[in-house]
Amino acid sequence: MTRIVLFGALAALALQAAPDPCAESRNLRLINGRIHTMDAQNSVVTALTIRNGVIESTGAKGKPAPCTIIIDLHGRTAVPGLVDNHNHIVALGLRPGHDTRLESASTIAEMQALIAARAKEVPAGEFITAMGGWNPVQLIEKRLPSLSELDAAAPKHPVILYQAFTGPAAVNSRAKAFFESKGITVSAEGVVAANAPSLAALNALRAAQTFADQKRGTLDAMAYAARVGITTSADMGVFPIPGTPDMQDSLAMDTLASGDPFHIYDAFQALHREGKMTMRLRVFFLSMDKDNAIPLLRQRVLNTLLESGDDMLRPVGIGEFATAWPLFGTVTPPPNYQTALEFIAKAGWPYQQHSLTLAEDQLVASTFEAVNASTPIAGLRWSIAHSPRIDQATLNRLKAVGAGIAVHPFEYLGAAGGGPPLRMILDSGIHVGAGSDSAQISTLNPWLIISYMVTGKTAAGALVNAGQQIKRDEALRLYTAENGWFFREENKLGSIVPGKLGDVVVLDADYFDPKKVPDEAIRRVRPILTIVDGKVVYDGTK
Repeated sequence: MTRIVLFGALAALALQAAPDPCAESRNLRLINGRIHTMDAQNSVVTALTIRNGVIESTGAKGKPAPCTIIIDLHGRTAVPGLVDNHNHIVALGLRPGHDTRLESASTIAEMQALIAARAKEVPAGEFITAMGGWNPVQLIEKRLPSLSELDAAAPKHPVILYQAFTGPAAVNSRAKAFFESKGITVSAEGVVAANAPSLAALNALRAAQTFADQKRGTLDAMAYAARVGITTSADMGVFPIPGTPDMQDSLAMDTLASGDPFHIYDAFQALHREGKMTMRLRVFFLSMDKDNAIPLLRQRVLNTLLESGDDMLRPVGIGEFATAWPLFGTVTPPPNYQTALEFIAKAGWPYQQHSLTLAEDQLVASTFEAVNASTPIAGLRWSIAHSPRIDQATLNRLKAVGAGIAVHPFEYLGAAGGGPPLRMILDSGIHVGAGSDSAQISTLNPWLIISYMVTGKTAAGALVNAGQQIKRDEALRLYTAENGWFFREENKLGSIVPGKLGDVVVLDADYFDPKKVPDEAIRRVRPILTIVDGKVVYDGTK
């Protein structure tokens, strides 16, 4: 059976009353499009065929396999499924309440509209939350929404908007009443102060969460990823939360980015068993060992089969920490750092290291060099993450040992200063790919990050990265073809090439044409269809 589907008519397939023998088909053919393959030649083709979840050909020749859905793109632009080389989508899925992404809002009115739209989908009385991934600096008003503004957006729901790692948070009247019943102070304006009060509010919601809630939140996180075109996420874990059993000597902290490192993947694993994964997950294990014996890191590596699992879910590396690294730019070399990295190298694992300052970059480069002297790392896919302040000399050192750079321009949401120096990094010839570092301080939406890379401008329109902008095709390549390298899957992911996995995104506008999509409009580019493993997982034509 072959189906010819008019673009925009996919929803009708779900309305057939009879059991559908092709319901689980992973055969798909796209025709009449402008399909940018992101292959080595930057080829553009008009059709592609996916068979059993794998790209069979970049064309429409030959009789389609049984149960192939044929979709006419009517000239639309399509690109490979986007790969985020560093995010925290597992933690996003575990956030309490019904998550609402606010990263696209530029005014409080737009924020209210997003919350109101979410309220229509959520049962009355249940919490609507927006925890991390937004910043008041992105808003024209440069402030938190007020209690009355949140009441107007969702009068029948308690609402909490929680900023970054430890607050502050803004709430409406229903949420204010709930938190005050728990002994948490909320101002008359609906503000929960940062640090202890905000963490108390977060933990009050965590305490009420069930495993079913966590599965629903994880489905929501994957659905949002599909809506913005992310088909593969490399997750970098959480900080161990105080009180977690079996942490041994590990550093622990309570933040929005914290959790039980041994059980955070349970919801994803359950959904994977149920066949409900709509995004590929690549797991990097985060370790915060303080002792030179590196007990948790050692047990993770020795008791995990690297790259086991399947193409939807597998462990692929260690990161973004191997030891109790000093956070937020303070550089005091962890005494067990080189020991940890030597162990990772000997075990043959990919590794990615968080870094926010040049001093950290230099420390990482020195340690990589020391490890490389006894265990070559060129084939291990080691990298530095973030690197907003890296310089040419340090890039050269990293390139010499075969390391790469994973850039995450979270400055888009209004972080101080600019960076990373994208043009310099690309021109150095080091291997580089892009990601988001969402969803504490950054946006999961890749088109917002790509907009920043091309324009150098924040969400508020401020030019903060002058001279370091890159071209559109370069920016998209960093989010597609270059990212499989970080976990040794460049032969599977990131480009539309026969033999690679069948992940494709169809866009609502021609991203590559600046006449049709001016620079200032890049951040408004949206997928119309997102395809993972040969299946449509998001249909924006409904």
